[in-house]
Order: sequence, then C-alpha cells, then structure tokens
Amino acid sequence: MLAGGMLAACAQKTEIKETEDMKQELVLTETWDKVFPQSDKVDHKKVTFHNRFGITLAADMYIPKGAEGKLAALAVSGPFGAVKEQSSGLYAQTMAEHGFLTLAFDPSYTGESGGEPRYVASPDINTEDFLAAVDFLSLQDNVDPERIGIIGICGWGGIALNAAALDPRIKATVASTMYDMSRVTQNGYFDSADSKEARTEARKALAAQRLIDYKNGSYERAGGVVDPLPDDGPWFVKQYYAYYKTPRGYHARSLNSNEGWNKTGTQSWLNAGFLKYTNEIDNAVMIMHGDQAHSLYFGEDAFDNMTGTKHEKGKSTQVGNKELLIIPGATHCDLYDGGENHYILFDKLEAFFRANLK
Repeated sequence: MLAGGMLAACAQKTEIKETEDMKQELVLTETWDKVFPQSDKVDHKKVTFHNRFGITLAADMYIPKGAEGKLAALAVSGPFGAVKEQSSGLYAQTMAEHGFLTLAFDPSYTGESGGEPRYVASPDINTEDFLAAVDFLSLQDNVDPERIGIIGICGWGGIALNAAALDPRIKATVASTMYDMSRVTQNGYFDSADSKEARTEARKALAAQRLIDYKNGSYERAGGVVDPLPDDGPWFVKQYYAYYKTPRGYHARSLNSNEGWNKTGTQSWLNAGFLKYTNEIDNAVMIMHGDQAHSLYFGEDAFDNMTGTKHEKGKSTQVGNKELLIIPGATHCDLYDGGENHYILFDKLEAFFRANLK
C-alpha cells in the first residue's frame, strides 16, 4: 500500500477502521443523499457484506413495505464509475416498489465500499462483487436463495453477464445499456483502435504511469467526465455531462462526477478475456438497450455471441430464454434514470424477473 501522498490524492476516500478480526468496518452515510427521491412504498437500510478478497462492500437494501415471507431478490450495480446513490439505487428502489428485495452496492475500491488503493477496477474482483452480493442475499431470512437475479448497468452490464456465466445461482440477469469494458479498453470506441500498435502504445503509457505513481507515493487520477464541456465534444460525452455534471445525476462520491479513476486503475482490462463463456449461460438473460445509444453495438454483439445467432440490427428479438430489448428513441444515458421520456421499462423488467425467478 502506498503511504503519504495517497491520502491527499484520494480526497473522497471512504473512512475505514480495522476491527479485531481484521474485517473492514465502514463508516456509512445514514442520511438520504441519493440523486432520486426516496419512495414511501419501500423500507430502506444501509448494509455491508464482504467478498472473497476480504473487501467489505457498502450497499443500500430496499424492501417492499409490508412484505412477508421469502422474497425474490436482485443485486444491482453500475454504471462503471458511478455509485449506488445514482442509477443503481434508482433501479433497486423501483424494483423494490415492484415487489423484489433489492441491493444496490458500491463496487470494491469505490464509493462507500472498502479496498485500497482507491479508484481501481478489476475484471476478477468486480465480477466477484456480484457473486458476493449473491452470497449475502442467499443468507437473508427474508430472501429465497433459489430466486436471485442481478442487474448491471453500463460497464456493469458486461460484468453482470460475466458473473452469470460463472455462477448458476444467478437465475436471471439484466444488462442495461451495457458496455463491454474489456473490448472498449482493448479496441477503443467503435473498435477504432483495434490494433497491436495502438494497444502497445497504451501498455507503454500505463507502464510509465505506474513508475511515476510508485516514485511519487500517490496515484494520479485520469479525470471524470470532461468539465468544462467543449463545444466540439462527441455527442455521447455531452450526454454523460448532462447526467454526471448536473443536479440530475451529480454525486460527490461518484468517480465520473469528479476526478475519475486512477490513470492505471483500469489497466487489467487491456488483457481481459471477457464474456468468453456467456454462450454457456443456461439461465435467463435480458439485454436492454436504446436504439440511439452509442453503446448499442456492445449489447447487440453480446446477444449474438451469447445465443450463437445473428439478429436483425436495431430490432428486439428473443432466442429461448435470452432476450434483446431495444427501446426506440433512448440514448445510452436515458437508461441511467429514464430521461425525460421515462425510457426504462420497469414493467418489462418486472415481467422478466417474475417469469424467471419462480
């Protein structure tokens, strides 16, 4: 662990105490600090759980008011670089209004969750975060362990598919407005940098940055969503700005709203062989995407790879218990919070989970 400059570099670092058994005890914010209003239809509480790497994760649990017996449960996370007070919390609270016990959690090293150094990501550890959430939910007295699903948003959509391929306890999976983080890291946006030469340059830059960080005893941050927004910025960057940098979605603990990942924080995605075995997922999967999303190609290609088919581009389709739901008019960030036109089809999500968590 780096010392000294680390604490200064991580101004938003979660306060962590070590208990006698060496498990992390997180100091959690108990006041409602979400970017969405609190529902009077569900009960809410803060909880923690740990993954097999020994990292303690912070989560919000939402329970339908008056619910009795063992419920179907959903674990929710994402977008990549967001916190549970943003999109994942909205999904979790809304699905609790639809009758599910839900858990929106901060991934390892981010938000209120533990892990040092701060603001790094890992294909292995982040997949494990979902599996650890399933562990935790399975042992709750008011959860039916045979009826657990997950929802991953943006980069966590791809992670959710990877988790579903790894853990058959996940009976149903939704990937919403998904990114394949390994593909975009290795190939660039729209596969525009898919070459050995481009990846070699990226590896050189990351190797050089590692030495700088090690020498300085701190980690340089890559920056979140660009601010101020340039007039000639890509249209999808303007959409990110409209969510993360305005009252619509800004949150003080969100990487995307502030200083972003460590520059070396996503290095391991460069060599990750991700989504390789999604064609072996037996349980149900829905990929939900907007037809105006710049990221649509991730969802469509993931669906084709998973099902071994070639669907008609831009069209919703279903193959067995695998469904591609394409929402007309919706952009990538519209599926973070629904946008002005309420694009998130929560009734469709409820029907999918009701059919497959029974």
